Amino acid sequence: MSSSLAPQRPGMPARQISASSFAEEFDAARNRLTELDFEQEQKHDQEHEDGSPMASPSLSSSDSLTSEEPSPLGSEDGDDDATPFTPMVDPDCDNVAGNFAFAFDIDGVLVRGGKPIPEAIEAMKVLNGENEYGIKVPYIFLTNGGGKFESERCADLSRQLDMTVSEGQFICGHTPMRELSSRYRDCSVLVVGGEGETCRLVAESYGFHDVITPGDILKVNASTAPFRRLTPAEHAASRDLLFSRRHCRPEVRKLSDIVISAVFVFADSRDWASDLQIILDIAQSRGGRLETRSETFDEGPPIYFSHSDVVWSAAHEHVRLGMGALRKMVETVFEETTGGKKLVTHAFGKPQVGTFEFAERLLRQWRAEKHGLGLGTLHGRSQGPKTVYFVGDTPESDIKGTNAMDEKSGREGTEWYSILVKTGVYQEGTEPRYRPKKLVGNVLDAVHHGIRREMARKKTATEGRLLSLDEDVFKKVGEGRMPGIVGRVGLFSAE
Repeated sequence: MSSSLAPQRPGMPARQISASSFAEEFDAARNRLTELDFEQEQKHDQEHEDGSPMASPSLSSSDSLTSEEPSPLGSEDGDDDATPFTPMVDPDCDNVAGNFAFAFDIDGVLVRGGKPIPEAIEAMKVLNGENEYGIKVPYIFLTNGGGKFESERCADLSRQLDMTVSEGQFICGHTPMRELSSRYRDCSVLVVGGEGETCRLVAESYGFHDVITPGDILKVNASTAPFRRLTPAEHAASRDLLFSRRHCRPEVRKLSDIVISAVFVFADSRDWASDLQIILDIAQSRGGRLETRSETFDEGPPIYFSHSDVVWSAAHEHVRLGMGALRKMVETVFEETTGGKKLVTHAFGKPQVGTFEFAERLLRQWRAEKHGLGLGTLHGRSQGPKTVYFVGDTPESDIKGTNAMDEKSGREGTEWYSILVKTGVYQEGTEPRYRPKKLVGNVLDAVHHGIRREMARKKTATEGRLLSLDEDVFKKVGEGRMPGIVGRVGLFSAE
C-alpha cells in the first residue's frame, strides 16, 4: 500500500475504540503487576518480621536527594524537528508502537482549573492513531494530584479529554501508599487532606482498617485547634473515637489511649492551621500516643506525604501552594518548637525515582501482555520500552524526576526523555532549574516531537541496515560467492 498520502482521520467511533483498547490492556497489565507486587510484598514482610522499617520503592525521605542529569534545552518550537520523510509502520505490532510510550502529568499539561487545555484533546487523538504514520502509541498518566478514588479521577479525565481512561493507566500521588497497608493494617493511622471523608474511604479501600482523621480528633477535643470549629456536617461525618473503640478496645477511654502508628497526607489540606497543629502534636508525642509529649522529640511515628510539590498550576493566573509547602512547614515548625530538633518526613510521587520505576514496570508489563515478550525477572530492564517520553509542566517535579530516572534507567537500556510544556508552572522566558531535553509550547507539540523523533530514528536505522546489506551483497558478489546475482542485476557483466 502506498504511504505517500497520510491516512484520513477516522470518525469518532473508531477513535473511541482505540482509546478503550489501551484502557482495557493497561487494566490487565496493572492487575497482573498488582499480583506480582503483592507476592513481593508478602515475601518482604516475611523477611522483616522483626518490625524493621520497610523501604518502599516509591519512597523518599526529606533528608535524601534526587539526582538528575541536566540536559541542554532543545528548541522552543514544537514543529522544527526532523525533516519530512515517508511515514513508516511496523507490521509486526498491529500498528501499535512497542518500543516507545508517553507518560503525562495532568494539571498544567492536559487540564488547567478543571478544564482541558485545548491542545490536549488533539494530542490524545494523535496517540490513538490519528497521525500521519497511522500508529497508535501507548500512554499512561502520572500525577501528584489525589484526594479521590482513582476511578473518580479517571472518570473526570475521561470526560475532560473525551476518551476512555482506565485505572490501569493512572498513577496518582497516593496510589503507592497502598503498598504500606499490610504493615499498618491492624494499627491506627491518621489520614489528612481532601474534601470531606473521601480520603478516609480511599485509605480503607487500600486496606487500612483503623483510619482516623483530624475531624475525629477535633470532635473529641475541640481545643486541639483553637481557631477551627467543625461545621454541623463535619461534626456528623466525623467518628467518635472513644465510643466507637470501646466495642473492640475496652481500654480506650480517652484520647491518650489511642496510638497513631503513622501519618498519611493523602491530599492537599483544606485547613492548613489545624492539620499542621495535629500533625505536629503527633510528631512530638510519645510514640504516637495522642495528647502526650516526648521529652526527646524523637519518638513520633513516620509521616508520609503523597508528593512534595511546593506549587502547582490551578485556575488562577499564578501558581498556587501545594502539599510540598505544608511538608516544609511541618518540618520547619517542628524544628522551631523543639529547640532545633530535625524532623525527617517521607514523600511519594514525583520527583521520587521510585514513582517513575513503578511507571516503567507498568509499561513493561503492558508490553509483555500485548507483545508476548517475557519479563525475565520482576525488576528486569531488558524488555522495557526503549524510550519513555514524559511530558510535564513543573521543572522541580516532572523534569527533575524524569532526568533522574533517565540517569538510572538509561544505563540499563530505557531512555526517559523529559519534555517541558509552557502551559503550567513553567514561566515563559525563565531558565528552568532542572533542564528538560525538549521545551515546547504545549502537549500537542510534545506528542508530535516524540513521534517524529522515533520515526526519524527508525528511518535512520532502516537505511543503515539496507546500506549494510548492500555492502555485504557487493562483497559476496566480488568474491564470487553469489554468481546468480550477477545475471539478475547486471553487475560486473561483460556488457
